[in-house]
Amino acid sequence: YSCDVGHHAAARPGIGSRFLLDHSIPGNLNMTSTTTVQLTIDSGDQPVNDFDRSVQAATGRPLTGLSIDTVQVNIGLCCNLACHHCHVRSSPARTEEMDWPTMLQVLDAAYRAEAKTLDITGGAPELHPHFRRFVQAGIAQGLHVMVRTNLTIMLQPQHAGLPNFFAAQGVHLIASLPCYLPNNVDKQRGRHVYRDSIEVIQRLNHEGYGYDPRLPLDLVYNPGGPSLPPDQKSLEEIYRLELFNRFAIRFNRLYTIANVPIGRFLHDLERDGDAEGYARLLRDTFNPHTLDELMCRHQLHVGWDGTMHDCDFNYALGLPVDGPRRHVRDFNPDNLRGRRIATGAHCFACAAGCGSSCKGSLV
Repeated sequence: YSCDVGHHAAARPGIGSRFLLDHSIPGNLNMTSTTTVQLTIDSGDQPVNDFDRSVQAATGRPLTGLSIDTVQVNIGLCCNLACHHCHVRSSPARTEEMDWPTMLQVLDAAYRAEAKTLDITGGAPELHPHFRRFVQAGIAQGLHVMVRTNLTIMLQPQHAGLPNFFAAQGVHLIASLPCYLPNNVDKQRGRHVYRDSIEVIQRLNHEGYGYDPRLPLDLVYNPGGPSLPPDQKSLEEIYRLELFNRFAIRFNRLYTIANVPIGRFLHDLERDGDAEGYARLLRDTFNPHTLDELMCRHQLHVGWDGTMHDCDFNYALGLPVDGPRRHVRDFNPDNLRGRRIATGAHCFACAAGCGSSCKGSLV
């Protein structure tokens, strides 16, 4: 059972696709030369792209929000890594970051929405100069604070105290580890990333993560190529066995997340001739049973510049929430809870097979 093997067959090159979209900087759309873009950006009830039509056929209505249980916020795009699958193209060269007044507006939006969770992401969010202050403010507000970490950042001398900080604050960590084997991780994320990630997980275990119920440590798997993730429960048991036997590592849950064909992953698909086949695979495995739990229906995503989006993939594509007021300073929970979700064919990635979200499979 390899980390490279998906739950469904790999995408087949040469099968027609209606959607390919790339970007260079969130907020700006750059179409590839072979691209036909289909995006929903109006508030009408008529389906305007293939994903809308699939939702309408399955449910008889357009996709709308159901709640705002989570406010997810990308506080900056700088990262110590430059992973192949990164849909926001984070790297050490990126300088975009959220300012403190906007961070306060995010916390205010979470309060007014009566959200339960603050989900902090990046880039490597730990690199933000106000990161610790923001975490502490969220916790003081009574929010369940989750941080999406690449792990390796905690080996940098100036961030070596983060495991202790996270434990002291009771932060829920979501850590990327796309395989239990080194070659697959290093191929996707960079040389020695597997080794460094294992070392950091061991440090987190020493602080109580994976042991203390107050300190959850969840890992994230995503396929290395054009396939859907394997069964989440089965793969979690393999991760648990392999990582404990090899390194005495403990964690709480594994999330399996499908790769969305945007950003660097789309570039790799196009280079290898797999883009059209992967798009076809996602459409062919559309599962209407995933729709109720799609993350866009239960959260709001705020980009580093304060612009609101339905999810981080829409953020990466520069696709804001529906409506005239799109900055978090203008947040109105009554207008946004039941909003029409902005969609495109990239949304098939979240509704394919067992479904995919920031918290793993959906069914």
